[in-house]
Amino acid sequence: PVVIAVSTSGATPVLARLLRSRIETAIPATYGRLASFAAQFRSELKARVSNSRARYRFWESLIHGVIAEKILAGKDSEAKQLADELMLEVSESEGSINQGEVYLVGAGPGDPDLLTFKALRLMQQADVVLYDRLIGDNILAMVRHEAERIYVGKMKNEHAMPQEEISLLLVKLAKQGKRVLRLKGGDPFTFGRGGEEIQLLAQNQVNFQVVPGITSAQGSSAYAGIPLTHRDHAQSCVFVTGHLKDGRPELDWQRLILPNQTIAIYMGLSGLSQISLSMIEHGADVDTPVAVIANATRPNQKLVTGTLSTISTEVSKAGLKSPAMIIVGSVVSLHKELAWFQGTS
Repeated sequence: PVVIAVSTSGATPVLARLLRSRIETAIPATYGRLASFAAQFRSELKARVSNSRARYRFWESLIHGVIAEKILAGKDSEAKQLADELMLEVSESEGSINQGEVYLVGAGPGDPDLLTFKALRLMQQADVVLYDRLIGDNILAMVRHEAERIYVGKMKNEHAMPQEEISLLLVKLAKQGKRVLRLKGGDPFTFGRGGEEIQLLAQNQVNFQVVPGITSAQGSSAYAGIPLTHRDHAQSCVFVTGHLKDGRPELDWQRLILPNQTIAIYMGLSGLSQISLSMIEHGADVDTPVAVIANATRPNQKLVTGTLSTISTEVSKAGLKSPAMIIVGSVVSLHKELAWFQGTS
């Protein structure tokens, strides 16, 4: 009863055959037996369980759990017993299905291949997703197709939804019994305000999970061939945010310009000239190497290098736009030797 069709509309039949063979290899033939087994519960489930989310979770548990494993192993009678027990459990606890949960997931810096297995699994379970500006279409496409999508992205002086409203919406949706995916670029606990969001969830007794992602600094440096630490260059690395206050960055400059240290600056592109000037004013060498990586890990990644005295001009010439990561330190000098990812730099 399971049918999968593959077609290239006659353009490349060889590719279609290749895809069919790969699908057949990846999907056990016994999945047809699993479909037949599941069919016998449809009428009973509909009669005993009125809550659609409860019914969905029955099917999810049956297909993804130990019951399916029993069927694939040919242990049909054991699978039937477990399925009957699951039916009873779902019908008796139908009211408690309204207890939702929030998944705070880091989607990494942009390349979908950098998602973790757990992130992908929770993305496939969500009823609704709240996603940021930095979430690309190729990552959003991996979220469960039936999930409602709500854009809550932010740009400088332009917020689709204020942070306080986002946090309240997470609570509201979870209280409605929904599994809510809060999808953030990079890592949710690294300048992602994830801590603020789950604080409110905890205060409202909403269940949540946190899935770390590859940080923007890690992704940018790796795809630019710039190690954040290196025995001959840097024994420490500092992550800071470059947000401006009254037109100037407020940072502990003396700590930042320590020798043998790499500085990764988030959200600092608009204040790059002020940041560079402040470092020089506080004693940094004007020839300290600097790299700016825009759209890191994506096909349109672009990288510009320079020094504290030249980088602002070089970035303006190149027309770099956010999102961009700034890396300051002698490790930047390794870029030409270690570069491996070919973006549009």
